[in-house]
Amino acid sequence: MKKMRLIVMTVAAMLLLLSLYTLKEGWPAKSAETFSKAVIQQGSSGKDVVELQGRLRFLGYYDGKIDGNFDAKTKKAVTWFQWKFGMKSDGVVGGKTKLKLWEATKSWKPTAADVPGGESKSSAPGAAGKTSGGNTGAGSNVDKSNKLGLSANDIKIMANAVYGEARGEPYEGQVAVAAVILNRLQSPEFPNSITGVIFQRLAFTAVADGQIWLTPNDKAKRAVEDAINGWDPSDEALYYFNPDTATSKWIWSRTQIKRIGKHIFCM
Repeated sequence: MKKMRLIVMTVAAMLLLLSLYTLKEGWPAKSAETFSKAVIQQGSSGKDVVELQGRLRFLGYYDGKIDGNFDAKTKKAVTWFQWKFGMKSDGVVGGKTKLKLWEATKSWKPTAADVPGGESKSSAPGAAGKTSGGNTGAGSNVDKSNKLGLSANDIKIMANAVYGEARGEPYEGQVAVAAVILNRLQSPEFPNSITGVIFQRLAFTAVADGQIWLTPNDKAKRAVEDAINGWDPSDEALYYFNPDTATSKWIWSRTQIKRIGKHIFCM
């Protein structure tokens, strides 16, 4: 009887430790459908790495071959992604990194180019390269309907950013926020991809407080469309801030252009 009780207690303790480890490492059910629970790092290979490379390339962080081999180039892409998303940039893909990557690439749909050996001239690294708008990413995901050649994921994450940053602002102010993102994209002072601009460290409050993942409304989506089509109420601003909440002395030193709603737009 004592032996049986000991076995039960041991099993219960193991299950408790496993559940705590799972919570700590962030193995959510949804990302678990995409990745296994194995930690992925340099030297790893297989389906998890194929998935990792495909999603990183979709976001513009990886421009190598999808071959399922976690090499130095893949590690560099992982560390860049981790840094942009405010995580420990060690190049090791655990539960937290998998969750963030899954959240950022919900709209990604693998194509033939995302399968080892499925590369073609039109989808090979370097063929997609920079679009006319300065964006990088897989050519198969480019939305030809917009003038800048932004991908569907670029447009979606811009709408998320506009909604998270300015949903309480007048419509003109929401378009202005979208325009600032595009202005940064085309400026040599900022990253050359939409995701790079939006997730640049400390760039947007909505990223820092998690509001970037709120579902945008139609108004935010229209604001992005208007900005892409050339409307820039910000007058080519690269920054904006709310004077009621801004604590940075640096932002107050920027040349102010105009005020729309609660935001001051500046260079």
